Amino acid sequence: MDFSIYKGKKVFITGHTGFKGSWLALWLSSLGAEVCGYALAPNTTPALFNILKLKKKIRHIKADVRNFKKLKKELCSFNPDIIFHLAAQPLVRLSYKDPLDTYSTNVLGTANVFEAARLCKNVKAIVNVTTDKCYKNKEQNYAYKETDELGGYDPYSNSKACCELITSSYRDSFFNPKDFGVKHNAALASARAGNVIGGGDYSLDRLLPDFVKAIQNNQEIVLRNPNAVRPWQFVLEPLSGYLMLGKKLLEENVKFASAYNFGPYDNSIITVEEVVKTAISAYGKGKYSIDKGAHPHEATLLKLNIAKAEKELNWKPIYEVKEAIEKTINWYKAYSNGKDMTAFSLKQISDYIK
Repeated sequence: MDFSIYKGKKVFITGHTGFKGSWLALWLSSLGAEVCGYALAPNTTPALFNILKLKKKIRHIKADVRNFKKLKKELCSFNPDIIFHLAAQPLVRLSYKDPLDTYSTNVLGTANVFEAARLCKNVKAIVNVTTDKCYKNKEQNYAYKETDELGGYDPYSNSKACCELITSSYRDSFFNPKDFGVKHNAALASARAGNVIGGGDYSLDRLLPDFVKAIQNNQEIVLRNPNAVRPWQFVLEPLSGYLMLGKKLLEENVKFASAYNFGPYDNSIITVEEVVKTAISAYGKGKYSIDKGAHPHEATLLKLNIAKAEKELNWKPIYEVKEAIEKTINWYKAYSNGKDMTAFSLKQISDYIK
């Protein structure tokens, strides 16, 4: 993987204090990019952003994407070459408890990023990170393609479908490929990734972090939806996709200004219960039980078709789910053993791109 194009580039990341955002900021800073992050303070303890000491490596702006005036000021002041928009309220169950906050953060926040980018003339590329949950899930044994119907049952999933509609509208209205080089100089694309696992995720309702916490507290993990099938992938898989997409946008602009799925091959699409069994094997201990109580609706079957990313971006997943789980467990073990987690995480990146 050649990401040398990012060396010396000015990269603006929203949501850099989150799980994927922290990994992306670390990776880009290691590539020699000048990174500016814009996000709220980390909302977990511990937080990967703090573990990796990212405040020392990048420009860190603590602010809300819903604050358009602040966002525009910081974005235009930094004057980036490329924007990766990751800031979001990312939790399905929390979206049932606070749907308005979910919609305002995800939908208005996305519109704010695009509008600020439109008014900052140096921006050449924008990658809007959404989710595989943006599709209208028909609970069928079918892998969703980028051209399939958008939808979303719960407020989180639906808000991300809305983000895709905003992306489409801004691309047609303000970043139209036909007007590139005349009315604007930016290429806008979206990235839809599956369920991501990896070290440093401490959010609520995350399967492997909950598993590790249960082991450390000598408890069993309780599974809400053991038969749910998800496209599990190691965190560096979609991030390499985002970087590949960003690279293509910088190199060849509007040719790649569209939506792309980033997910695993079919052999990594397994149930929640199978993931936990593999994690128990990788950790060497652990136990689980199944909660048969009633819970808010969450999809039980979700698969992605990644043929477009393979063909057009020359991107493909590298790790199978077993290896992804093992690498995730190894990260948490290293952290609990007091290892230098910046060095450990950079080693996982270098191992991945070999």
